[in-house]
Amino acid sequence: MPVSIGTKKDFLKKRDLLFQENFKNTDSLNFSMEYSLLVEDYISLLTRNMKISCALASAGSFSRRELAPYSDIDLIFITESLIGNENEISDILTLLWDNGIEVSHTIRDFGDISKFLNDLHTFTQFFETRLLLGSEKIYNKWNELLLASLTENVQKNLLYDFIYDIDVRYAKYGTSPKTLEPNVKYSAGGLRDFQVIEWMYILKNRELLNKQTEKVQSEIFVEMLLEKEYSTPNECRRLFKSYKLLMSVRNLLHLISNQKNDRFEFAAQQKISSLFYNKKEAISFFMRDYFNAATIINRFTKSIVKKFLEEIENPLPDSLAIELDEDFILKGKTISLNNTREFTLSDMLRAFYYRGFNNAQFDEKLRTLIIETVERDDIYKQNSSSSSVFFREILKLPRNVGQTLSSMNELGVLSAFMPEFKDLIGFLQHGVYHQYTADEHTLMTILNVEKLEKDYSILGKIYNNLKNKEILYLSLLFHDIAKPINISGHEIIGAEMASSIMYRLGYSEEEIEKVSFLVRNHLFMEQVAFRRNLNDPETLNNFTSKFSSINALDLLYLVTYADLSAVNPVVWTSWKSDLLAELYRKTSSMLKEQLSGEELLMSITYVIPKEISKHSPIISESHVQEHIDSINDIAYVHHFSDEEIAKHIEQIQKGVLVSVLFKELNDFTNITVITKDFPSLLSKICGVFSINDANIHDAKIFTRKDGIVIDSFNASNFRTGRKIEPERFIKIEEDLNSVVTGLLQLNQEFSKMRNRWWRIENKFFKRTGKVKVVFENHEKYTIIDVSSPDRLGFLYQVTSKMNELGLSIYFAKISTQGDDIVDSFYVLDRSGKKVSTNDYELIKTELTDTITQLL
Repeated sequence: MPVSIGTKKDFLKKRDLLFQENFKNTDSLNFSMEYSLLVEDYISLLTRNMKISCALASAGSFSRRELAPYSDIDLIFITESLIGNENEISDILTLLWDNGIEVSHTIRDFGDISKFLNDLHTFTQFFETRLLLGSEKIYNKWNELLLASLTENVQKNLLYDFIYDIDVRYAKYGTSPKTLEPNVKYSAGGLRDFQVIEWMYILKNRELLNKQTEKVQSEIFVEMLLEKEYSTPNECRRLFKSYKLLMSVRNLLHLISNQKNDRFEFAAQQKISSLFYNKKEAISFFMRDYFNAATIINRFTKSIVKKFLEEIENPLPDSLAIELDEDFILKGKTISLNNTREFTLSDMLRAFYYRGFNNAQFDEKLRTLIIETVERDDIYKQNSSSSSVFFREILKLPRNVGQTLSSMNELGVLSAFMPEFKDLIGFLQHGVYHQYTADEHTLMTILNVEKLEKDYSILGKIYNNLKNKEILYLSLLFHDIAKPINISGHEIIGAEMASSIMYRLGYSEEEIEKVSFLVRNHLFMEQVAFRRNLNDPETLNNFTSKFSSINALDLLYLVTYADLSAVNPVVWTSWKSDLLAELYRKTSSMLKEQLSGEELLMSITYVIPKEISKHSPIISESHVQEHIDSINDIAYVHHFSDEEIAKHIEQIQKGVLVSVLFKELNDFTNITVITKDFPSLLSKICGVFSINDANIHDAKIFTRKDGIVIDSFNASNFRTGRKIEPERFIKIEEDLNSVVTGLLQLNQEFSKMRNRWWRIENKFFKRTGKVKVVFENHEKYTIIDVSSPDRLGFLYQVTSKMNELGLSIYFAKISTQGDDIVDSFYVLDRSGKKVSTNDYELIKTELTDTITQLL
């Protein structure tokens, strides 16, 4: 019932009380209704003594009676003509603002209906209004003209515009309803998906939803869907329940942010989930509910869009239908059921096989039947040999495997057929760099690897030359299957689970062993490529020893690419692509030619001094030979071109104290520093990069016998993730000179930067997590792997501490994964020997303490 309101103070008090109660009561639509009515009644009270000749209507979420706490309160003034109404409208707006109602408003006359027919966003606002005050006659006339304008041609054009607008929105906010930090309003499966199908319904049926009842518009809409048999009672219940959940999240997001906010980030997920679940893993339980709701809304949206498209386009005659078998027919690109007998799991898998083979879709009746059948309690008991046969046939499809499996997952069939997959659905991986839930990530790996069919890179050639892609798809389907059991050991447990599932599906021992190998080692190739020295013979020998054939290497390369490319759009960079390609090429050569790592590197390290000296007029061939002989690391000539090596020798010959060379790469800026070595040099260089907002991704350290170092870094602007702007090169070079000469005190600079950095860190580095320090033995070095959430100045602090501990760094690889970092250091002690195992615990403790203070 309408709330009795006295004064502005009374209104604000009642509003704040409603906001407080919403924290305790998660019935979001009840809250939104009460808040909308509160505002409606207050506006009516404020204007009770005013004579209003125009029609004053609510618009947007206000008209739907679905106001969130800090939603815009949208009003629309409808007039026959603007002339003569200016003062009246101005007085109303002033009155509302003065009394605490911050409204957004538009003024429309009848001519605007035809004027904005081709402006989708403006015209859509006309669909959603509710008369508050003023002339009912004008308001009714407005709606009559609005509906009359919806000719068949206008309907068709606007429906196409809506579909295009959905694609544009998805491109900006995400095409998946399982993005880990979604926009509750605009992401796929968000509130806007539901609202778009409301608008399309209004447009298609020429029927407004602004019923004068005390119900929210979404409830009215779902009732009309049921009444007109657009869907089943079960689906309508699921749809409305899902919408209510997302509205709850949006309302609570506004309240905990004290402002309009639709981005459902991890911190908010933690707070809101505790209101729904009183248990330790509240966030996991709640977010599964959220992702399930978003999926239901998204799949219904796609279904309604498809239905409306079929109705406005010329349907194919039944004479062109093709009978696929006794149960299914194909008409155009739509598959439908040809009988009414009981539908089984085996039937569903057969339907999906036809769907993938024909690149088709299901009609609404078949889609609904699948959803309803999957929800039956006995579905998990229906697994049979025929189900397995059709599942295997799906994996053997020439294309559309990922798309078919994704559709199976969306409709609940994949987990019904393979119960082990169920725990993967909606599984969160917060604290790492994944953007999607585990099930969505898994299926994206297959979608991404199938795109290689039209790729002319080395990966594309490998993919297209594969005779049996089924092994690849199974490996990708199972690579994260054990994450819900144990993230840290999921590759080991996953290999066992893959074996068990494949045995049940009737695969051979040889096939099972291939997939188990790939699942068990799906992280191995990226760990070696991104954390180890690929010009180190021991690294190459250890990696190559894993493979019994070129085919096994090819498959692991494809699995690694697919896994990384499906994690997050920013993860797959040209740098990572180049490192993996380098490791693949070297390993492939070693396997084909039966070479050791030493033999391979020696075969490609031959240096012709004349080819280098020709790039500089002041160096000779003897200068080149002396320079190469003075560096006891064959990686040097692999890392730099002949022209770059000539430049190094030239700078050293000139006796320049500090030489800084910049080179622009695809994704990074390469910065090479040449100077005389001293114990804390690397940490000071890292410090200079930090105070210049440069993020280091890779560091290679080469030291001559005379103590001159040539340190090479790939870096980017950490704010933009792009190359460092050339105009900043001079400042970086000046700071490097100053730090080497002792004129620049980094501790003082870091103190100055702290006030600026805390704001930046709050924006860019949101993750918390554990610090992990692991030692690995190597023939020549001790390797220290440091894993941690990333922070500004991280590398400076870590390398400074290593210097304090008497460690000399000879090679470093920095791998940034979203907000996390994995740094690998090849170190020796001050005497040039490997670190004693007796010192491991001290080093681990000191590094952990240093990083913990930084976090």
